[in-house]
Amino acid sequence: MMRALWTGASGMRAQQTAVDTISNNLANVNTVGYKSKTTEFKSLLYQNLQSPTTSANGDPKPTQAQVGLGTRVAATKTSFSTGIQQASDNPSACFIDGSGFFGVQGADGRTYYTKDGDFNWTVDGDGSRVLTNNNGLRILDSRGRRITVPASASTEKIVIDPDTGAISYKLANGKYQASGQSIGLWQFSNANGLSEEGGNLWGATAASGNAINERTTRLNIIKSTVKQGYIEGSNVSLADEMVDLIVSQRAYEMNSKAITTSDSMLETANNLRR
Repeated sequence: MMRALWTGASGMRAQQTAVDTISNNLANVNTVGYKSKTTEFKSLLYQNLQSPTTSANGDPKPTQAQVGLGTRVAATKTSFSTGIQQASDNPSACFIDGSGFFGVQGADGRTYYTKDGDFNWTVDGDGSRVLTNNNGLRILDSRGRRITVPASASTEKIVIDPDTGAISYKLANGKYQASGQSIGLWQFSNANGLSEEGGNLWGATAASGNAINERTTRLNIIKSTVKQGYIEGSNVSLADEMVDLIVSQRAYEMNSKAITTSDSMLETANNLRR
């Protein structure tokens, strides 16, 4: 019965983590580029109740006599399915159709990756216009550099090629001039290995592998395209999240019931001597 108490407690802790994950998904249902997460569990060490054999010559038994000791969280897995393509009034907004990520230069100088393409043109220290996200972090081109256009260029007339990501801006004579830069896109062999850094940013890890530059790689990968004037909405499904929330709540209640039942049995056992 003491085993049941700890097993029930482990189930309650695990289900609480599941509810925390679902709550975070629901909170970010309108976050641009957000990817939903699911909680995965694994069983804890099993305890042998009997020896594997009961005969003197060591013949094995055909069945096991083991009992589990509960559960724990194994991982929180991110779903990188593409979110809803939403039209935006922002002409600098970009939507990735594919598995690619935008590159972002963090405040610490490191390169991070994002699906949030709600970009803006801001004035940099040298007077040129630079492409940034809503937090002012610079978006990187295919060579890992900041993306700039002349200060005289109209940000309302900048065109991004969907296949190559090449950037062109309109001159005073009405013609378009290529900037010589293209929006960088990167992929990962194991996107689930990326670490979440907050602010819609992911960081590369040993588990994710090195970033694969779509513009320069010779690997046989399916390359992404960029659609200007659109953003990627969250891929959270409200219906699925609410169902998962009910399931987790019921599991939490059942584990709580197992604890109270075990406590009642212990009370009964303690009262036998009275």
